[in-house]
Amino acid sequence: MRIRRVDQTALAPSRPARVATVTNGDPMLGTSEQQALVTRLNRIEGQVRGIRRMVQEPRLCIEILQQLAAAEAALNRISLVVFKYHVDNCVNEGAAKGEVERRKQLDELVDIFDRFSK
Repeated sequence: MRIRRVDQTALAPSRPARVATVTNGDPMLGTSEQQALVTRLNRIEGQVRGIRRMVQEPRLCIEILQQLAAAEAALNRISLVVFKYHVDNCVNEGAAKGEVERRKQLDELVDIFDRFSK
């Protein structure tokens, strides 16, 4: 007989989402964006646990690869949401602060875009 361990985090009382702030006090992500991303990340976390089980049980490689591709696509969609938020908010805000900050924000944007393209 197998006994499953209960995930204690699922039983913990939920806490309100906090808005992370940068040093100048501006929010990095709004509460609604945070909640939507956390929901998606929780779903991906479940996918990854399922993939681990598939690896532990002898499953066909193609089935594992399909699930890996689905999890990767879900992470990519989250990355795109955060990237878009960054462009719409942080980069625009930096551009409004002057040439030096605008250049810094654009350099960061190019750097992160380069990381995603690999």
